Amino acid sequence: MSRRTLFQALAASSVAVGVGAALAPTAASALGVQAAAPTVSGGPRLVPVNRIGIQLYSVRDKLSGAASIGFRQLFEELSAIGYSEVEFAGYTQGGAGAITPAEIRQLLDDNGLKAVGSHVNLSLTNIDAQIEIAHTLGMPHLGQGGPIAGGYGGPIAKAQWMAGIDTWNQMGEKAAAAGLKLYTHTHSQEWGFTTDTNERVYDLYLQHFNPEWVFHEMDVYWAYVGKHLYPGFEPIEYVKANRRRFPLLHLKDGKLNPANPNGYDIIEFGAGSIPYADILAEIQGDRGQRRGIWEQDNAAQTTADGSPLNSLGNAGRSYENLAALRG
Repeated sequence: MSRRTLFQALAASSVAVGVGAALAPTAASALGVQAAAPTVSGGPRLVPVNRIGIQLYSVRDKLSGAASIGFRQLFEELSAIGYSEVEFAGYTQGGAGAITPAEIRQLLDDNGLKAVGSHVNLSLTNIDAQIEIAHTLGMPHLGQGGPIAGGYGGPIAKAQWMAGIDTWNQMGEKAAAAGLKLYTHTHSQEWGFTTDTNERVYDLYLQHFNPEWVFHEMDVYWAYVGKHLYPGFEPIEYVKANRRRFPLLHLKDGKLNPANPNGYDIIEFGAGSIPYADILAEIQGDRGQRRGIWEQDNAAQTTADGSPLNSLGNAGRSYENLAALRG
């Protein structure tokens, strides 16, 4: 019996600790872990259960400060929930102590988890070292969470974006030579327009990134915010028109809120307004080529149903709703 199978079995018998126990009836109310949501229809699963991933930024509170539970316990609990893949948001674990990438890799293996990518700040000066870490962790993708130019501020000119694109093509060539796919993660500003030429930035990405060197991770929530702020496109059409270039999707849910300038509030998966059943059904035939990664930026600060605040509770409910989603 694998370690992951053992945790799932223990969870079912209410013996496991942490979120494994949260899946058992006696602890479900403590973390608010719910049974799977009703299926959309009787069709096939839209996110294969052996390919449901989590961006660790969602549970970053478990790896920071003196109260950090550390990668060991976190991986045990994520495996017990059912997650198969993780995307990193850093390689430190706060008060749990120093840890090396090799030690993290061993903990992944111990818990039947696979590293699929990472959000790190990349540059021409650190790309070689980050590629080495990616190889140690065994992940096929290497990415960055923030924009490639201009930071998180307002719109910028085309030349600044093009300079970032040139840098990323250089880093992407290195990554490709090392057998990795370099990828960008976007927020809303990349769906906006350059200040001088009025070109949509994401279109510049697709026109000028070398498609063999630089790939994309669409954060579906931020794409819908982009659609709200800068209308005139459908997020899924970008994926359908460039299927090989989008190996990763962030399955982040959002609830419509006219009072929010973004148009949506970030919320746990299954409690929002983004039509994921329709979105994923349109690319269902590609699911072997693409990984779905759950993320909720505010998982430690909010719950959809008034359950006690706990990012792992949100992770458990979101996993169940992802696993139940059918086309």
